[in-house]
Amino acid sequence: MSERLTGPAAVVTRSPGPILALLLLAYIFNFLDRQILGILAGPIIKDLQLTDAEFGAIGGIAFALLYSVLGVPLAMLADRTSRSKVIAGALAVWSGFTALCGTATGFTQLFVYRLGVGIGEAGGVAPAYALIADYYPPKRRARALAIFSLGIPLGLAAGTLIGAYLASWISWRAAFYAMGIAGLVLAPIMLIFVRDVPRSAAATATVSLSQAFPIIARKPAFWLMAFAASLSSLAGYGLALWTPTVLERSFGFGLIERGQFLASIFLIGGTAGVFAGGWLADRLGQGDRRWYARLPAIAWLITAPMFAIGLLSSDPWAAWGLLLIPNALNILWLGPVTTAVQHLVAQPMRATASASFLLINNLIGLGVGPTLIGALSVMFKERYGTEALRYASVSVVGFYLIAALLMLLAVRRLREDWVED
Repeated sequence: MSERLTGPAAVVTRSPGPILALLLLAYIFNFLDRQILGILAGPIIKDLQLTDAEFGAIGGIAFALLYSVLGVPLAMLADRTSRSKVIAGALAVWSGFTALCGTATGFTQLFVYRLGVGIGEAGGVAPAYALIADYYPPKRRARALAIFSLGIPLGLAAGTLIGAYLASWISWRAAFYAMGIAGLVLAPIMLIFVRDVPRSAAATATVSLSQAFPIIARKPAFWLMAFAASLSSLAGYGLALWTPTVLERSFGFGLIERGQFLASIFLIGGTAGVFAGGWLADRLGQGDRRWYARLPAIAWLITAPMFAIGLLSSDPWAAWGLLLIPNALNILWLGPVTTAVQHLVAQPMRATASASFLLINNLIGLGVGPTLIGALSVMFKERYGTEALRYASVSVVGFYLIAALLMLLAVRRLREDWVED
Protein backbone atom coordinates (compact mmCIF):
# COMPACT_ATOMS: atom_id res chain seq x y z
CA MET A 1 0.00 0.00 0.00
CA SER A 2 1.30 3.43 -0.83
CA GLU A 3 0.08 6.81 0.37
CA ARG A 4 1.23 10.22 -0.72
CA LEU A 5 1.47 12.85 1.98
CA THR A 6 1.30 16.48 1.13
CA GLY A 7 3.91 18.90 2.37
CA PRO A 8 7.59 18.11 2.77
CA ALA A 9 7.17 14.41 3.44
CA ALA A 10 7.97 12.01 0.66
CA VAL A 11 5.85 9.12 -0.58
CA VAL A 12 5.17 6.44 2.03
CA THR A 13 6.06 3.21 0.25
CA ARG A 14 5.21 0.72 2.99
CA SER A 15 2.06 -0.06 4.94
CA PRO A 16 2.01 2.06 8.08
CA GLY A 17 0.12 -0.61 10.05
CA PRO A 18 3.14 -2.69 11.19
CA ILE A 19 5.06 0.50 12.04
CA LEU A 20 2.17 1.72 14.17
CA ALA A 21 1.92 -1.70 15.85
CA LEU A 22 5.59 -1.65 16.87
CA LEU A 23 5.37 1.94 18.09
CA LEU A 24 2.30 0.94 20.10
CA LEU A 25 4.19 -1.99 21.63
CA ALA A 26 7.06 0.29 22.67
CA TYR A 27 4.56 2.75 24.16
CA ILE A 28 2.94 -0.09 26.13
CA PHE A 29 6.37 -0.79 27.66
CA ASN A 30 6.73 2.94 28.33
CA PHE A 31 3.67 3.00 30.58
CA LEU A 32 4.13 -0.51 31.87
CA ASP A 33 7.48 0.56 33.32
CA ARG A 34 5.79 3.60 34.90
CA GLN A 35 2.76 1.86 36.40
CA ILE A 36 4.64 -1.09 37.83
CA LEU A 37 5.94 1.28 40.50
CA GLY A 38 2.38 2.12 41.58
CA ILE A 39 1.14 -1.44 42.03
CA LEU A 40 4.32 -2.32 43.93
CA ALA A 41 4.03 0.69 46.26
CA GLY A 42 2.99 -1.41 49.27
CA PRO A 43 5.91 -3.86 49.29
CA ILE A 44 8.43 -1.21 48.21
CA ILE A 45 7.41 1.26 50.94
CA LYS A 46 7.55 -1.53 53.51
CA ASP A 47 10.84 -3.07 52.31
CA LEU A 48 12.72 0.21 51.84
CA GLN A 49 11.01 1.91 54.81
CA LEU A 50 9.81 4.93 52.82
CA THR A 51 7.28 7.59 53.78
CA ASP A 52 4.43 8.50 51.44
CA ALA A 53 6.20 11.78 50.67
CA GLU A 54 9.40 9.93 49.69
CA PHE A 55 7.55 7.44 47.51
CA GLY A 56 5.62 10.28 45.89
CA ALA A 57 8.90 11.98 45.02
CA ILE A 58 10.23 8.75 43.48
CA GLY A 59 7.09 8.32 41.40
CA GLY A 60 6.84 12.01 40.51
CA ILE A 61 9.73 14.44 40.44
CA ALA A 62 12.43 11.74 40.14
CA PHE A 63 10.95 10.55 36.86
CA ALA A 64 9.66 13.87 35.56
CA LEU A 65 12.74 16.02 36.10
CA LEU A 66 15.02 14.75 33.31
CA TYR A 67 12.17 13.18 31.36
CA SER A 68 10.67 16.62 30.82
CA VAL A 69 13.87 18.59 30.30
CA LEU A 70 15.53 16.16 27.87
CA GLY A 71 12.40 15.67 25.76
CA VAL A 72 13.00 18.82 23.69
CA PRO A 73 16.67 18.21 22.74
CA LEU A 74 15.99 14.55 21.98
CA ALA A 75 13.02 15.53 19.80
CA MET A 76 15.20 18.04 17.96
CA LEU A 77 17.77 15.29 17.43
CA ALA A 78 15.00 13.08 16.04
CA ASP A 79 13.79 15.87 13.72
CA ARG A 80 17.31 16.34 12.36
CA THR A 81 18.46 12.73 12.19
CA SER A 82 16.40 9.55 12.56
CA ARG A 83 13.20 9.42 14.56
CA SER A 84 13.14 5.62 14.57
CA LYS A 85 16.72 5.29 15.88
CA VAL A 86 16.08 7.77 18.68
CA ILE A 87 13.00 5.77 19.72
CA ALA A 88 14.89 2.45 19.73
CA GLY A 89 17.78 3.90 21.71
CA ALA A 90 15.39 5.47 24.23
CA LEU A 91 13.63 2.13 24.73
CA ALA A 92 16.95 0.43 25.50
CA VAL A 93 17.93 3.08 28.06
CA TRP A 94 14.66 3.18 30.01
CA SER A 95 14.42 -0.63 30.02
CA GLY A 96 17.94 -0.94 31.42
CA PHE A 97 17.17 1.46 34.25
CA THR A 98 13.86 -0.30 34.94
CA ALA A 99 15.80 -3.51 35.54
CA LEU A 100 18.19 -1.62 37.84
CA CYS A 101 15.23 -0.47 39.97
CA GLY A 102 15.03 -4.06 41.18
CA THR A 103 18.47 -3.72 42.80
CA ALA A 104 17.63 -0.60 44.85
CA THR A 105 18.25 -0.82 48.59
CA GLY A 106 16.95 2.58 49.69
CA PHE A 107 15.38 5.88 48.75
CA THR A 108 18.44 7.41 47.08
CA GLN A 109 19.18 4.46 44.80
CA LEU A 110 15.58 4.07 43.67
CA PHE A 111 15.31 7.84 43.11
CA VAL A 112 18.44 7.80 40.88
CA TYR A 113 17.26 4.78 38.90
CA ARG A 114 13.89 6.42 38.26
CA LEU A 115 15.78 9.46 37.01
CA GLY A 116 17.42 7.08 34.54
CA VAL A 117 14.07 5.67 33.44
CA GLY A 118 12.95 9.24 32.80
CA ILE A 119 16.05 9.96 30.70
CA GLY A 120 15.24 7.03 28.43
CA GLU A 121 11.52 7.66 28.13
CA ALA A 122 12.23 11.30 27.21
CA GLY A 123 13.20 10.16 23.73
CA GLY A 124 10.33 7.80 23.10
CA VAL A 125 7.12 9.78 22.74
CA ALA A 126 7.57 13.03 20.75
CA PRO A 127 9.50 11.35 17.90
CA ALA A 128 6.79 8.67 17.74
CA TYR A 129 4.07 11.32 17.43
CA ALA A 130 5.98 12.91 14.56
CA LEU A 131 6.66 9.57 12.86
CA ILE A 132 2.97 8.66 12.97
CA ALA A 133 2.07 12.08 11.55
CA ASP A 134 4.53 11.39 8.72
CA TYR A 135 2.98 8.00 7.92
CA TYR A 136 -0.71 8.92 8.14
CA PRO A 137 -2.66 11.55 6.15
CA PRO A 138 -4.66 14.18 8.05
CA LYS A 139 -8.04 12.47 7.73
CA ARG A 140 -6.69 9.32 9.49
CA ARG A 141 -4.17 10.93 11.82
CA ALA A 142 -6.24 11.36 14.99
CA ARG A 143 -7.30 7.72 14.87
CA ALA A 144 -3.71 6.60 14.31
CA LEU A 145 -2.52 8.71 17.24
CA ALA A 146 -5.39 7.37 19.33
CA ILE A 147 -4.34 3.79 18.49
CA PHE A 148 -0.80 4.70 19.55
CA SER A 149 -2.19 6.25 22.73
CA LEU A 150 -3.81 2.91 23.56
CA GLY A 151 -0.34 2.16 24.86
CA ILE A 152 -1.29 4.15 27.96
CA PRO A 153 -4.26 2.05 29.19
CA LEU A 154 -2.72 -1.18 27.88
CA GLY A 155 0.57 -0.37 29.58
CA LEU A 156 -1.15 0.69 32.79
CA ALA A 157 -3.22 -2.53 32.81
CA ALA A 158 -0.26 -4.77 31.98
CA GLY A 159 2.04 -3.09 34.49
CA THR A 160 -0.59 -3.37 37.20
CA LEU A 161 -1.47 -7.01 36.58
CA ILE A 162 1.98 -8.39 35.73
CA GLY A 163 3.60 -6.46 38.56
CA ALA A 164 1.04 -7.75 41.07
CA TYR A 165 1.45 -11.39 40.07
CA LEU A 166 5.26 -11.33 39.83
CA ALA A 167 5.56 -9.59 43.18
CA SER A 168 3.12 -12.06 44.74
CA TRP A 169 4.79 -15.13 43.25
CA ILE A 170 8.42 -14.06 43.56
CA SER A 171 9.20 -10.51 44.75
CA TRP A 172 8.77 -6.88 43.74
CA ARG A 173 12.37 -6.90 42.56
CA ALA A 174 11.68 -9.73 40.09
CA ALA A 175 8.92 -7.63 38.50
CA PHE A 176 11.40 -4.87 37.66
CA TYR A 177 13.95 -7.35 36.30
CA ALA A 178 11.39 -9.04 34.03
CA MET A 179 10.02 -5.81 32.58
CA GLY A 180 13.47 -4.32 32.00
CA ILE A 181 14.80 -7.39 30.20
CA ALA A 182 11.69 -7.63 28.00
CA GLY A 183 12.20 -4.02 26.87
CA LEU A 184 15.85 -4.64 26.09
CA VAL A 185 14.80 -7.53 23.81
CA LEU A 186 12.31 -5.28 21.98
CA ALA A 187 14.80 -2.45 21.34
CA PRO A 188 16.80 -4.11 18.52
CA ILE A 189 13.56 -5.29 16.89
CA MET A 190 12.43 -1.66 16.77
CA LEU A 191 15.77 -0.65 15.28
CA ILE A 192 15.50 -3.22 12.49
CA PHE A 193 11.86 -2.86 11.46
CA VAL A 194 10.82 0.74 12.17
CA ARG A 195 11.99 3.13 9.45
CA ASP A 196 11.62 6.86 8.96
CA VAL A 197 9.60 8.34 6.12
CA PRO A 198 12.17 9.84 3.72
CA ARG A 199 12.30 13.60 4.23
CA SER A 200 13.84 16.34 2.18
CA ALA A 201 17.09 17.96 3.27
CA ALA A 202 15.11 21.04 4.25
CA ALA A 203 12.94 18.97 6.53
CA THR A 204 15.91 17.63 8.48
CA ALA A 205 18.39 20.51 8.43
CA THR A 206 16.58 23.79 8.91
CA VAL A 207 14.90 23.42 12.30
CA SER A 208 16.40 24.64 15.56
CA LEU A 209 14.77 25.28 18.89
CA SER A 210 15.36 29.01 18.47
CA GLN A 211 13.44 28.85 15.18
CA ALA A 212 10.70 26.41 16.17
CA PHE A 213 9.75 27.53 19.66
CA PRO A 214 8.94 31.19 18.84
CA ILE A 215 6.51 29.94 16.18
CA ILE A 216 4.79 27.66 18.70
CA ALA A 217 4.90 30.24 21.50
CA ARG A 218 3.02 32.84 19.44
CA LYS A 219 -0.03 30.56 19.29
CA PRO A 220 -2.43 30.94 22.23
CA ALA A 221 -3.97 27.55 21.43
CA PHE A 222 -0.65 25.87 22.25
CA TRP A 223 -0.41 27.35 25.74
CA LEU A 224 -4.06 26.78 26.58
CA MET A 225 -3.97 23.14 25.46
CA ALA A 226 -0.59 22.49 27.10
CA PHE A 227 -1.64 23.81 30.51
CA ALA A 228 -5.06 22.18 30.28
CA ALA A 229 -3.51 18.79 29.51
CA SER A 230 -0.88 19.27 32.22
CA LEU A 231 -3.48 19.90 34.93
CA SER A 232 -5.42 16.88 33.75
CA SER A 233 -2.20 14.86 33.89
CA LEU A 234 -1.43 16.20 37.38
CA ALA A 235 -4.56 14.48 38.65
CA GLY A 236 -4.28 11.50 36.30
CA TYR A 237 -0.66 10.56 36.97
CA GLY A 238 -1.08 11.12 40.69
CA LEU A 239 -4.13 8.89 40.86
CA ALA A 240 -2.52 6.21 38.69
CA LEU A 241 0.41 5.95 41.11
CA TRP A 242 -1.54 6.13 44.37
CA THR A 243 -4.88 4.41 43.70
CA PRO A 244 -3.37 0.93 44.27
CA THR A 245 -2.37 2.03 47.76
CA VAL A 246 -5.80 3.60 48.38
CA LEU A 247 -7.30 0.20 47.57
CA GLU A 248 -4.93 -1.42 50.05
CA ARG A 249 -5.46 1.02 52.92
CA SER A 250 -9.11 2.03 52.50
CA PHE A 251 -10.64 -1.10 50.93
CA GLY A 252 -8.38 -3.78 52.43
CA PHE A 253 -7.44 -5.28 49.04
CA GLY A 254 -4.53 -7.70 48.76
CA LEU A 255 -1.88 -7.33 46.07
CA ILE A 256 -3.53 -9.62 43.50
CA GLU A 257 -6.96 -8.08 44.18
CA ARG A 258 -5.54 -4.61 43.60
CA GLY A 259 -3.94 -5.73 40.36
CA GLN A 260 -7.11 -7.32 39.01
CA PHE A 261 -9.34 -4.41 40.08
CA LEU A 262 -7.22 -1.71 38.48
CA ALA A 263 -6.11 -3.67 35.42
CA SER A 264 -9.73 -4.27 34.44
CA ILE A 265 -10.55 -0.57 34.86
CA PHE A 266 -7.50 0.57 32.89
CA LEU A 267 -8.10 -1.98 30.14
CA ILE A 268 -11.84 -1.47 29.65
CA GLY A 269 -12.24 2.19 30.52
CA GLY A 270 -8.92 3.51 29.28
CA THR A 271 -9.02 1.68 25.97
CA ALA A 272 -12.60 2.82 25.27
CA GLY A 273 -11.77 6.41 26.16
CA VAL A 274 -8.64 6.70 24.04
CA PHE A 275 -10.19 5.10 20.97
CA ALA A 276 -13.42 7.10 21.31
CA GLY A 277 -11.41 10.32 21.50
CA GLY A 278 -9.57 9.59 18.26
CA TRP A 279 -12.67 8.41 16.40
CA LEU A 280 -14.81 11.35 17.51
CA ALA A 281 -12.05 13.87 16.78
CA ASP A 282 -11.57 12.58 13.24
CA ARG A 283 -15.32 12.51 12.64
CA LEU A 284 -16.21 15.89 14.14
CA GLY A 285 -12.90 17.71 13.67
CA GLN A 286 -12.88 17.46 9.87
CA GLY A 287 -15.85 19.78 9.75
CA ASP A 288 -14.85 22.02 12.65
CA ARG A 289 -11.29 22.00 14.04
CA ARG A 290 -12.56 23.34 17.36
CA TRP A 291 -13.86 19.88 18.29
CA TYR A 292 -10.26 18.80 18.91
CA ALA A 293 -10.38 21.01 22.03
CA ARG A 294 -14.10 20.84 22.79
CA LEU A 295 -14.17 17.04 23.26
CA PRO A 296 -11.55 16.94 26.07
CA ALA A 297 -13.24 19.83 27.89
CA ILE A 298 -16.57 18.00 27.99
CA ALA A 299 -14.88 14.80 29.13
CA TRP A 300 -13.02 16.47 32.02
CA LEU A 301 -16.17 18.18 33.31
CA ILE A 302 -17.66 14.70 33.84
CA THR A 303 -14.40 13.13 35.06
CA ALA A 304 -13.94 15.28 38.19
CA PRO A 305 -17.14 14.43 40.09
CA MET A 306 -17.06 10.77 39.03
CA PHE A 307 -13.53 10.28 40.39
CA ALA A 308 -14.48 11.94 43.69
CA ILE A 309 -17.60 9.81 44.14
CA GLY A 310 -15.76 6.61 43.22
CA LEU A 311 -12.83 7.22 45.57
CA LEU A 312 -15.18 8.06 48.46
CA SER A 313 -17.39 5.01 47.91
CA SER A 314 -17.47 2.44 50.71
CA ASP A 315 -18.47 -0.47 48.46
CA PRO A 316 -15.73 -1.97 46.23
CA TRP A 317 -18.13 -3.02 43.46
CA ALA A 318 -19.75 0.40 43.36
CA ALA A 319 -16.30 1.97 43.31
CA TRP A 320 -15.33 -0.19 40.33
CA GLY A 321 -18.28 1.00 38.27
CA LEU A 322 -17.87 4.60 39.33
CA LEU A 323 -14.13 4.66 38.61
CA LEU A 324 -14.55 2.98 35.22
CA ILE A 325 -16.25 6.06 33.76
CA PRO A 326 -13.62 8.70 34.64
CA ASN A 327 -10.81 6.33 33.68
CA ALA A 328 -12.33 6.34 30.21
CA LEU A 329 -12.98 10.07 30.02
CA ASN A 330 -9.80 11.40 31.65
CA ILE A 331 -7.61 10.27 28.76
CA LEU A 332 -10.06 10.84 25.92
CA TRP A 333 -8.01 13.96 25.15
CA LEU A 334 -4.95 12.07 23.90
CA GLY A 335 -5.93 11.55 20.26
CA PRO A 336 -7.56 14.97 19.72
CA VAL A 337 -4.96 17.12 21.50
CA THR A 338 -1.84 15.36 20.21
CA THR A 339 -3.25 15.70 16.71
CA ALA A 340 -3.97 19.39 17.23
CA VAL A 341 -0.44 20.05 18.51
CA GLN A 342 0.96 18.43 15.36
CA HIS A 343 -1.06 20.93 13.32
CA LEU A 344 0.17 24.07 15.05
CA VAL A 345 3.46 23.94 13.07
CA ALA A 346 4.81 22.77 9.72
CA GLN A 347 5.93 19.15 9.28
CA PRO A 348 9.68 19.60 10.01
CA MET A 349 8.92 21.01 13.46
CA ARG A 350 6.39 18.44 14.63
CA ALA A 351 8.61 16.47 17.00
CA THR A 352 9.89 19.71 18.52
CA ALA A 353 6.32 20.98 18.94
CA SER A 354 5.29 17.72 20.58
CA ALA A 355 8.30 17.81 22.90
CA SER A 356 7.55 21.42 23.92
CA PHE A 357 3.98 20.36 24.71
CA LEU A 358 5.20 17.31 26.63
CA LEU A 359 7.74 19.41 28.55
CA ILE A 360 4.92 21.45 30.10
CA ASN A 361 2.59 18.48 30.45
CA ASN A 362 5.12 16.28 32.20
CA LEU A 363 6.79 18.86 34.43
CA ILE A 364 3.41 19.76 35.89
CA GLY A 365 1.58 16.45 35.49
CA LEU A 366 4.25 13.91 36.32
CA GLY A 367 6.38 16.18 38.45
CA VAL A 368 3.65 17.58 40.68
CA GLY A 369 0.80 15.03 40.71
CA PRO A 370 2.32 11.98 42.45
CA THR A 371 4.48 14.17 44.70
CA LEU A 372 1.53 16.35 45.73
CA ILE A 373 -0.69 13.41 46.70
CA GLY A 374 2.13 11.87 48.75
CA ALA A 375 2.77 15.15 50.56
CA LEU A 376 -0.95 15.70 51.21
CA SER A 377 -1.23 12.19 52.61
CA VAL A 378 1.46 12.97 55.17
CA MET A 379 -0.22 16.31 55.94
CA PHE A 380 -3.66 14.68 56.42
CA LYS A 381 -2.32 11.79 58.52
CA GLU A 382 -3.07 13.34 61.90
CA ARG A 383 -6.64 14.22 60.97
CA TYR A 384 -7.69 11.22 58.86
CA GLY A 385 -5.37 8.43 59.98
CA THR A 386 -5.41 5.47 57.59
CA GLU A 387 -7.85 7.35 55.34
CA ALA A 388 -5.39 10.20 54.75
CA LEU A 389 -4.32 8.92 51.33
CA ARG A 390 -7.93 8.54 50.17
CA TYR A 391 -8.69 12.20 50.96
CA ALA A 392 -5.37 13.34 49.49
CA SER A 393 -6.36 11.61 46.24
CA VAL A 394 -9.81 13.20 46.21
CA SER A 395 -8.21 16.61 46.73
CA VAL A 396 -6.57 16.64 43.29
CA VAL A 397 -9.63 15.85 41.14
CA GLY A 398 -10.57 19.53 41.10
CA PHE A 399 -7.70 20.11 38.69
CA TYR A 400 -9.83 18.43 35.99
CA LEU A 401 -12.31 21.32 36.25
CA ILE A 402 -9.57 23.91 35.76
CA ALA A 403 -8.28 21.88 32.81
CA ALA A 404 -11.75 21.89 31.25
CA LEU A 405 -11.98 25.68 31.57
CA LEU A 406 -8.62 26.21 29.86
CA MET A 407 -9.53 23.81 27.06
CA LEU A 408 -12.82 25.65 26.48
CA LEU A 409 -10.80 28.83 26.07
CA ALA A 410 -8.63 27.00 23.51
CA VAL A 411 -11.73 26.19 21.45
CA ARG A 412 -11.92 29.80 20.28
CA ARG A 413 -8.28 29.96 19.17
CA LEU A 414 -7.61 26.56 17.68
CA ARG A 415 -9.19 27.11 14.27
CA GLU A 416 -7.12 30.22 13.52
CA ASP A 417 -3.86 28.68 14.84
CA TRP A 418 -4.29 25.45 12.81
CA VAL A 419 -1.72 24.71 10.06
CA GLU A 420 -3.12 22.51 7.28
CA ASP A 421 -0.93 19.90 5.56
